Amino acid sequence: MTWFVALWGPALAVMAVIFVASGLPNLQRLPGDVDDHVAHFAGYALLSALFVRALAGARWAGVTWRTAALAWVLSVIYGASDEWHQRFVPGRFAAVDDWVADALGAAAAAVTLLTMAKAIGRRREGREV
Repeated sequence: MTWFVALWGPALAVMAVIFVASGLPNLQRLPGDVDDHVAHFAGYALLSALFVRALAGARWAGVTWRTAALAWVLSVIYGASDEWHQRFVPGRFAAVDDWVADALGAAAAAVTLLTMAKAIGRRREGREV
């Protein structure tokens, strides 16, 4: 159980934060006037990175195309469910452009971590990066 919480707890916590934030009614502006799409990109980049970490067993060697792709898919599905959830919140609505920002952020994080894992693997094998 401790192992599960250590691996999946951070991703589940970010999912909970996203869910709570999506449930705030009549949200006009984000704190600090952060652009909505930037917030979506950053939030889902973080979620995707945490999914990669969990799926890889918190090991660089576990970061593969499969784990990166699965992390992206999980993030995109959660983003779609988040947009659907907002349809039922007063003053909020589902927006395809927000979902696209989610997907782009998730992809950026998954590709970045995959690239880093490959570079670390090459260094460990004694090859130049």
